[in-house]
Amino acid sequence: MKVFYDFILSGFSSVSGLIKVVSPKMRLFVEGRTALFEHLHYFAAHHKDIVWFHVASLGEYEQAKPVIAKLKEKMPGHSVLLTFFSPSGYENVIKKPQANVDFISYLPLDTPVNAKKFIDLVNPNAVFFVKYDLWANLILEAKRQNIPLFLFSASFRPDQVYFKYYGGVFRKILKSFDHIFTQNQTSKDLLTTIGYPLSSLTGDTRFDNVHALSQSPKIFPEIKEWINDEKVMVVGSAWQEDMDLLLTLINSDAPYKYIIAPHDINIETIRLWQEAIKSNSSLYSTLISKEESKVLFIDNIGMLSSLFQYADLAYIGGAFGRGLHNILEPLAFRVPVIFGELKIKNKFPEAGISLQYGCGFQVKDSDELIEVVDQLLINERYDKASNAAGKMVMDNLGSAEKIMAQVMIHLNQ
Repeated sequence: MKVFYDFILSGFSSVSGLIKVVSPKMRLFVEGRTALFEHLHYFAAHHKDIVWFHVASLGEYEQAKPVIAKLKEKMPGHSVLLTFFSPSGYENVIKKPQANVDFISYLPLDTPVNAKKFIDLVNPNAVFFVKYDLWANLILEAKRQNIPLFLFSASFRPDQVYFKYYGGVFRKILKSFDHIFTQNQTSKDLLTTIGYPLSSLTGDTRFDNVHALSQSPKIFPEIKEWINDEKVMVVGSAWQEDMDLLLTLINSDAPYKYIIAPHDINIETIRLWQEAIKSNSSLYSTLISKEESKVLFIDNIGMLSSLFQYADLAYIGGAFGRGLHNILEPLAFRVPVIFGELKIKNKFPEAGISLQYGCGFQVKDSDELIEVVDQLLINERYDKASNAAGKMVMDNLGSAEKIMAQVMIHLNQ
């Protein structure tokens, strides 16, 4: 199995230069790794006591932030290297300085040669992987060199390869970690079934991150002026499937204005959505003070997490497609959240938790959406859901502190 894994990655490395011609995202993937080791060499030469964090993309980086901050607090002399696999993560984060991060890089392709070269060059004091995106050669090379390895915010499912009879090689990867910190008890129990005892239930670090964001959100006076004291629903990470559901509500007489942040900023797609909306709509990039419109489209990236401060309700997209976006961001502002019916429920445990608390609402079609919205127009029901949102977030704070306390023991700090 490991031989096949190495063969696939080596083959991909050989043809990636051709694939980039037909795929803009692949072009970023390939060109972003040009001179990668030269850049890492410069970083390693000018920094000592490096700690390496790897994330797949933006969502996992949000989970990493609280732990990175705690590490810097407890080990201020260390330098943090952050690597991304996905261009969508790297290309967005690299645009501005990131608190507590000393260097940001793409992850090299996980071939045996690259893995040894990377670990030898960076020579990290410790390595952290976030949630998933576990690369065999890099992990096994770090283990071979006796570098402490940690995985946090881990969430496992019984159908994953680690827990299948043929998953021996992949179990070896998990067992290379010195400690695994899980989001839920189910994940911890699954690790026990494969004989991995070094795990702790510490929860999802995103709760720490969204709570911190809610304490000091970026203010947008022009949006507050546009709202003009009316009720607002913020739609986060909208896909076409979500807009198909939402259009009936938007075109109804529900007493809301709508702020819509598309998952991908595509002006043609936004134009088509505007044509389907009966009322006037605006683009944030051209918003005029006190502009009379019912819908505001956010045509840039980076605002969404702060927009929920203006929301009375939130709808979070992605459940009908590639995966539910972050529902914890609105909940941190005590905003009840609505989302589509999940295809794979246990991939998004926070959604299930929100349903249990009574601050999350799952809908399968426009009729159910309108029914939920109508119910939440009743003050008593809205207040109950809002209070539940605040309680859910507060009950789940402290993951980063728990993780770093255990890490410090491992590192003898």
